[in-house]
Amino acid sequence: MPFILAIDQSTSATKAVWFDAHGRCLDRAVREHRQLHPHPGWVEHDLDEIWRNTLEVTRELVGRHADQLDNLAGVSLTNQRETIAVFDRASGRPLTNAIVWQCRRGEGICRELADAGCEPRLKRLTGLRLDTYFSASKLKWLIRELPGLRGKLVGGEAVIGTMDTWLVHRLTGGRVLATDHTNACRTLLFDIRNLQWDPWLCELFDVPPVALPEVRPSTGHFGETTFDGLLPRAVPICGVLGDSHASLFAQRCYEPGMAKVTFGTGSSVLLNTGSDMRDSAGGSVSTLAWVDQAGPVYALEGIINCSAASIAWLKDPVGLLESSRQAGELAAAVPDNGGVYLVPAFAGLGAPHWRPDARAAIVGLTTHSTRHHIVRAAEESIAFQLRDVLQMMRAEAAVPLRSIRADGGPTRDRFLMQFTADMLGIALEVSDLPDGSAQGAALAGLLGLGLCSSLEELASLPRDPVRYEPRMDTATVERNAAGWAAALKRVLLKTE
Repeated sequence: MPFILAIDQSTSATKAVWFDAHGRCLDRAVREHRQLHPHPGWVEHDLDEIWRNTLEVTRELVGRHADQLDNLAGVSLTNQRETIAVFDRASGRPLTNAIVWQCRRGEGICRELADAGCEPRLKRLTGLRLDTYFSASKLKWLIRELPGLRGKLVGGEAVIGTMDTWLVHRLTGGRVLATDHTNACRTLLFDIRNLQWDPWLCELFDVPPVALPEVRPSTGHFGETTFDGLLPRAVPICGVLGDSHASLFAQRCYEPGMAKVTFGTGSSVLLNTGSDMRDSAGGSVSTLAWVDQAGPVYALEGIINCSAASIAWLKDPVGLLESSRQAGELAAAVPDNGGVYLVPAFAGLGAPHWRPDARAAIVGLTTHSTRHHIVRAAEESIAFQLRDVLQMMRAEAAVPLRSIRADGGPTRDRFLMQFTADMLGIALEVSDLPDGSAQGAALAGLLGLGLCSSLEELASLPRDPVRYEPRMDTATVERNAAGWAAALKRVLLKTE
């Protein structure tokens, strides 16, 4: 049986995951990397650290599966999406730290362009909003602030890419400079109808088109790699998608009306809308779900800036948790939140509000509040935000919502999953595999390598989700929702 090695380079860690030809996870290795905050609101990653971690997790996994390497059919890749890298074309050497999607340093540039009336045309081209969540404003900031960078980009010495671009370049020894459509469409530089880098957008953000990578289908080939000699022979890199799109693919959401939510540092809700792009008039964004030989598939997306990141914040630096895995147990130890609500606007608010200037707050504390209530408020905030986003998407989508599937590490938190199902009022199908993004990349690789013949064949592969049915009474749901809405209103009013 052939095997696929998938690399999942996420916001918090890099994973190597070993899959068989049925998409079943057989083994995994993980290395976390540091979150760098050189200034308030800035978030960076050390690209050299991530590259070392990529080789380390691969070395660990290859060592455990040395007897199966002859049957390794390919390497697939999924990655944190809007995070951007600027690096030397010849050597792959980083010229700056990676600028992470959470980083807010592009806020001023976004305001300048909004005041200049650029957003309507930008939204028509990209499907996205003019927000520093996406890559381009931070690129413009880098080009503006770093002496000599623009000259290197124009001259071809330096290049720009999302994390998949940088990793593919390193994995192929600099022979391939390419990204896939799902990553390209998150930069604010890509026309998602015509499937190409747009000259007007590049000029708007001062990005030389010559510095951008080639864009290939998600199921396409991206060269070959030995992982710097860790593999005994070169194997093809095939199947590259941004992490949220990869999880949509893994959840077999291949038909319009099928939706998934990935619970992670932030959360992404994607709703398959089919082969035609649908403009969003509200807080959703339009995006490419994936591109294969049959052409593009589109989706509506609701973006939640802060989900599990609020639990991580309670652990470090606040110190209310020894481990993130404690959160569900502590939340369930009290019958309700005691009137305490956490609005986790640590990096502003995403959909449906899109308020990058909002800041986090804990509302409703009394002398009777305990750490259990605060932890529960953090857990509940994830579900409240998801409820808001799905209500928005239901109103905007021209297709009925057929199902909701979930993945991501926090899906192991039973309290969170049950509370989410209760607040959504619809069954939540939770993947039995927490590494949904890695699985989606591997499935795209199976398709691109010809090991599976069609989406229908992929859809028939085994999956055994855990199903959470809503069980909370209507009055309690409405009381929770009203408390959340009041807390949210206080934060938004304070921001104005």
